[in-house]
Amino acid sequence: MRYESRGLRFRKALVPVLIIAGAASLLALIAGVAVAQLAAPAIAGAAREGEAGTQVAGQQGGGSESVDARGAGAGPTGSGDVDGLLPDGTTPFDDAQPGVTGLAPELLSALREAARAAEAEGITMTVTSGWRSPAYQQQLRVDAIAEYGSEAEAARWVASPEKSVHVSGEAVDVGPWDAAQWVADNGAQFGLCQVYDNEPWHFELRPNAATTGCPELYWDPSYDPRLQ
Repeated sequence: MRYESRGLRFRKALVPVLIIAGAASLLALIAGVAVAQLAAPAIAGAAREGEAGTQVAGQQGGGSESVDARGAGAGPTGSGDVDGLLPDGTTPFDDAQPGVTGLAPELLSALREAARAAEAEGITMTVTSGWRSPAYQQQLRVDAIAEYGSEAEAARWVASPEKSVHVSGEAVDVGPWDAAQWVADNGAQFGLCQVYDNEPWHFELRPNAATTGCPELYWDPSYDPRLQ
C-alpha cells in the first residue's frame, strides 16, 4: 500500500505537468495553422505567377518562333503550306497547294498542258517546288550557306528572296527525273525551258521558245544577270 500511495502521489503530481505540456502543444498547433492560413494566399499567388511566367516563356519560345520562321504572309490560294512547301507527289493540277497556285498564270497553264502531253506518253509529272514565300526562300538560302560553306557557293544553287524567280512565281521545279528529262526534251513547244545547266529540274516560261527554241543555258544561277 505504501508503494501504491507513493505511485498515486507521483501520478497526481504528474497531472499538472501533462496538462501544461498538452496546452503548450495545442497552442503550437493553433499557431501553426494560423501561420499556414496566412501564408497560403502568398504561396498561391507565387504559384500563379510562376505558372504565368512559364506560359509566357512558352509563348515567347516555340509558339512565336514558329510563326516568325514561317513568315506572316498569307500567300496564294489553297489550304496547303502557306510558304509553298509541297508534299511529295504534288501535281501541276493540285489547286490546294499555294506552291502551285502561286505560279504565274501563263507558266501554270503551260505546265499543265505539258503535264497532259507527258501523261499521254506514260510519264507522270510532279511539282517538287513552285512558288515560295520570301521566308521560305530565305530559309533555303541559310540552309545552302550552311551546307556549302559560303554565300558565293550557295548562290550557285539558291537565290536571295529579293531576286528569286520562285518567289515571283516565275519558276517551277519538276520531278521525277524522267519527267524533268521529258520537259527538257519537249518543253519548248509549250514555252517551257531549262535555264541552268546545273539544275535540270528547273524550268521557266519562254513564250517564244516554240518558234525560236530555248535560250542558251546559264552554267548556274550565279551567272544569271537577273539575280545579280
